[in-house]
Amino acid sequence: MQNLSRRSVLTLGAALGVTAVADPSKAWAWSSAESIAAVDTVTDPWKVWDDATDPLVASLLDNGQIPAVNAAFSSWRANGDPLPAGLPAGLTTYLQQVNTLPSWADQTKLARAAQFNKRMSLYLFLLYGLGSGIMSTVIPREARNVYWSEGGAVMQSRAAKTFTYGYDLSALDAFQPTGGFVVTSNKTRLTHAAVRHLLPTSAKWRAVTDDQDFIPISNGDILVTFHSLGTYVHGKLKQWGIRMSAAEEEAYLHQWQVALHLLGVRDDFIPASWAAAKSQSAYVLTPIMGSTPEGVALADILLSLVSQVDLGVTKGFQREFARYVLSDKIGDWLKLPRDYASRTLIEVGWPAYVAFREGLSPIIPTSFSVFDQFVRGLAMLFLNNGTSPTYTPITIPTGNRPGS
Repeated sequence: MQNLSRRSVLTLGAALGVTAVADPSKAWAWSSAESIAAVDTVTDPWKVWDDATDPLVASLLDNGQIPAVNAAFSSWRANGDPLPAGLPAGLTTYLQQVNTLPSWADQTKLARAAQFNKRMSLYLFLLYGLGSGIMSTVIPREARNVYWSEGGAVMQSRAAKTFTYGYDLSALDAFQPTGGFVVTSNKTRLTHAAVRHLLPTSAKWRAVTDDQDFIPISNGDILVTFHSLGTYVHGKLKQWGIRMSAAEEEAYLHQWQVALHLLGVRDDFIPASWAAAKSQSAYVLTPIMGSTPEGVALADILLSLVSQVDLGVTKGFQREFARYVLSDKIGDWLKLPRDYASRTLIEVGWPAYVAFREGLSPIIPTSFSVFDQFVRGLAMLFLNNGTSPTYTPITIPTGNRPGS
């Protein structure tokens, strides 16, 4: 991991919409009084994994049962679908316990979040894909975990599965019986458990990881991913002056609270408000970001996948827009080439585009068509799961990156 000076961290935090940055050298000190559990305790989430899931999946892997489970899962897509027949008894019992929303889930808020996602769809898919997706490559543990896992060798397929998670979360019926997000979350949670069992067997991963416990994807790591998605996107929408009511902001947070719970994050780690989320993000995300060889390689692959779609702009424009939504510091870490002409167009044209779309300016900018084709193209890439309009199933891995 690259060590950052406090000044660098403050600059990066400001660029990402974070107003306060904790000292990364200090032990975990975020109080769960700010969580949805509202208990005044201080527990290190990097020492918490998934006790309900990890032993089960380890057993399925050791017994060679995962291929059969993946085959059975192929027809299990909607939240209201019955559990697949023929699953190992232990897995069926487990799914009967977790395949449901938490008792504190608020259907009114979830319905409001669905409508908010629909209204914000172009901005959300832009920020999820070109913002959060590329940000994941400068989160050292995440970049190394992805690169050395099975999915790291087939990034187009892995990206499509990531799109599936985001698409299912953003669907109007995400949490309804006809939607698929609860099922997708269960499959993702099982996948995380498999990676926890498999990656420690990779000598190359063990040689580069800074995880002293040699167990990836702790509750802390999942919180970091949430902040690179939900908290980051919320901050960008505020920064761009996008109209959001207090009820919409609360609903958007609530869908992420439910999502974190479904992924096995303990309720005493889940922020209860956006203020709490921002304070936690400043503590767990911003200070740990940095450059790794794995991250540079993954960013190049992801941006190349984006470039396969005709967005009406040059590769230079795409990479400058990634710099614009993330920061030049992150762009430099990822060795993104500069295109200063495109940057000038973005810095002048994007605020004007947003102002016109949001009804804040009656003047249509001359660059409107450029940005409109760009964001709509990214949205379609997201909606098409990165490959095609067909469903991309999430499957549990059975190995690591070949040769690792």
